[in-house]
Amino acid sequence: MRLLFLGDVMGRAGRHAVEENLPRLKAEWRLDFVVVNGENASNGAGLSGEHAKGLLAAGADCVTLGDHAFDQKDMLQFIEGEPRILRPLNFAKGAPGRGHRVFQDGRGRKVLVAQVLGNVFMKRAFDDPFSAIDAVLRAHPLGGAVQAVMVDMHCEATSEKMGMGHYCDGKASLVVGTHTHVPTADAQILPGGTGFLSDAGMCGDYNSVIGMEKTEPMRRFVTGMAKGRFAPALGEATLSGVFVETDDRTGKAVTIRMIRQGGRLEQAGV
Repeated sequence: MRLLFLGDVMGRAGRHAVEENLPRLKAEWRLDFVVVNGENASNGAGLSGEHAKGLLAAGADCVTLGDHAFDQKDMLQFIEGEPRILRPLNFAKGAPGRGHRVFQDGRGRKVLVAQVLGNVFMKRAFDDPFSAIDAVLRAHPLGGAVQAVMVDMHCEATSEKMGMGHYCDGKASLVVGTHTHVPTADAQILPGGTGFLSDAGMCGDYNSVIGMEKTEPMRRFVTGMAKGRFAPALGEATLSGVFVETDDRTGKAVTIRMIRQGGRLEQAGV
């Protein structure tokens, strides 16, 4: 199975890049299933129902969220009627929506997608992500109940992301980190056959401070004082993410490649 994961979509620039390029990439790269993290797609904070529809129409088979899952208030209701959008498993008891789902690709093969939030350096303490994902993986064994498993580990610390990769090794096709908006260079297949990347980066304008227009973040760094709100940068975006090809029999990764398309970063593709 040919799987693509795209990192945090950042504001209008990121949305437009996904909507303009994903249909072409799906065809050229013969992708079977695409997951997009959309938690910063609406003005850099959360995902609105309208913008979720745009990402899905562009070819995302599943959209994951994160710690800003419900910053756009209409998502509280929208997620209940749109099963292709996932919030973190361990977000909060009683939160709307769900944190995992089994999908089918165009050939009927089953793909489990799940998202968890980390705890290290996060603004609030969430439930334990390791026990949360463990219960889901036990119920959906790779190469048995499902043919592929994709886990989005949304957190600050690369160490916690690496820990999750090793924890899921052999039980997931891909574990990929999101949230920090900077792509890492450690794409690899772990000893048990799980593809891993500490952070997919963002789909956004890299002539910025993690996707935000530079002036206000720089002012706060230099003076320690805020003068205005953060606003997403609007220059040409780079699509950043990771491609994994799996063995249909075992569900394990056989190929992993970092993806960078368009914008300012060095290009990389399938």
